[in-house]
Amino acid sequence: MSAAAMLAFTSAALAAVGLGEFLAWPKRAGSRAGGPHLLRALALLGARFRPGRVAPAPRDLEQRIVAAGRPGGLGARDLMAAKVAAAVAGGAATAVLSTAAPGRLGLALVVAGPVAGFLGPDLWLARRAADRARRVRAQLPALLDLLRVSVEAGSSLPRALGDVGARVDGPLAAEWRALGEQVALGVPLAAALEGMAERLPLPEVRALVAALERARRHGAPLAETLAAQSRDARFALARHAREAAARAGPKIQLVVALLLVPSVLLLVAAALAAALLERHGGGGMLPL
Repeated sequence: MSAAAMLAFTSAALAAVGLGEFLAWPKRAGSRAGGPHLLRALALLGARFRPGRVAPAPRDLEQRIVAAGRPGGLGARDLMAAKVAAAVAGGAATAVLSTAAPGRLGLALVVAGPVAGFLGPDLWLARRAADRARRVRAQLPALLDLLRVSVEAGSSLPRALGDVGARVDGPLAAEWRALGEQVALGVPLAAALEGMAERLPLPEVRALVAALERARRHGAPLAETLAAQSRDARFALARHAREAAARAGPKIQLVVALLLVPSVLLLVAAALAAALLERHGGGGMLPL
């Protein structure tokens, strides 16, 4: 296999990986996310394969979809259909790439393509859930302060939750707004709080729900409970920031070692090769 063909194959493979990473990365708030629309299209296509017979949905799939905010209104059956369609598409794409792959690499691509396509929606869902959790953690301390001020002004807890949620954007504010509407329609506050904790499976949210329930049962001052939860949420946010910074260090070193250093060495080697070629007349082979 020629060097040009090998370079073309490597470029195409890296482009495919980069496109998958771009599609898997969740969009920030306020932007138009293309991921749910793409998964919806894949789900419509995969429904023709009857995914329930090909691969049954895992038991925790519905919980992971809820933790991600149920993007695009997708359900477990929709996501399984999208996974089957993505596996077929990945197999077709790698079958084309495998024709330019050397040796057994083509066979490995044919096997890896459907597997990567089938697991791609899970990766997208996990990243979206992680991004939603990050936004909730960043928003929780400030919203707890607003909730404490509203409660101190005389509002009941359900009304205060609905009012604060109506004035702020974000996933946590949306959950508080929905909780206030549920209580206004007759849902018990304890059941509404438990439902919010299921949709936001974070330790900080669980601690908040437990503290509110204890305050309601024992008649503890609600403002003091909210102030304590706000301090704990800020400590948890700072801890997560330190942990993220600690994890980023090795990743940066890995990028430098695997990408930047080889790139610089290749430039130096190219300059040395050009100088040697000029010294030997610009033609023929270099002496060994």
